[in-house]
Amino acid sequence: MSLARSALTDAYARLSEVLPGLGVTELDPAADAPRGGGWVTADALAAGGAELAAFLEWDEAQVLRDYGRRARPDVIASFGLHRYAWPACLLITVPWFLHRRVPRLPAAQVAYDRTAAGLPLGRMALRPAGFACLPGDPAAALPGARVVADEEALRAEVRASVAEHLEPVLAGFGPRMRRRGRALWGMATDEVVESLWYVAHLLGEQERARRELELLLPGATRPYVGDAAFRELKGPDGQPLHTRDRASCCMFYTLRPEDTCATCPRTCDADRVNKLLTAAG
Repeated sequence: MSLARSALTDAYARLSEVLPGLGVTELDPAADAPRGGGWVTADALAAGGAELAAFLEWDEAQVLRDYGRRARPDVIASFGLHRYAWPACLLITVPWFLHRRVPRLPAAQVAYDRTAAGLPLGRMALRPAGFACLPGDPAAALPGARVVADEEALRAEVRASVAEHLEPVLAGFGPRMRRRGRALWGMATDEVVESLWYVAHLLGEQERARRELELLLPGATRPYVGDAAFRELKGPDGQPLHTRDRASCCMFYTLRPEDTCATCPRTCDADRVNKLLTAAG
């Protein structure tokens, strides 16, 4: 692959530093997205055909290997979408969070390979179609830069960029997931929030991430569903424990009903407190 350095490179380098299980490669503008050997482009997933079916075979094999049973086809598709969308959202939100730069990444400009050795989250190759930034950013003079007025305008760019990238991908996965419209965008909303919230924890900036995500998704920001949905619980000694209410369900309960995550709509607050204390402990 022919590599490039851009206004986004430092953000992706920092992402790889704190999340070494995910590889991120910027392609030269003249380079084609990689194909074959485990690579699949996002627009191929969006097409919903043979390449998506092959992509989901990995999830089916993983579930059978790890849990000794087969999952329903719609559950497999839900797992597959999550495993793509979670890192894909980071390609947009991390440069925004770290440097106030928002890349445009149409589906044809991103490829994903989750078979790479030593990279449990896989590797992504991307060719941004320009980026938005704030006035005064030194990168504003670079080719492909588009200056927007202020922070709220930049947040609008984040929402638009994620939607541009994910909308066709959701359309490809949706029929296999037996979900439409609001249910799919609820899942997308969760991927935006929870992926950045996780990485911000690794960066030591989880509190700032909560504030930023609440501004990014305050509610009534279609096509996203609801707001960032953070709230605070109290531990047994009165200590604050941060959680959020997911807009969607990942369907893991169909494999292990007793083992839900701390943000699952099916998890009551008492169980959330126990899970959060265990994770922190």
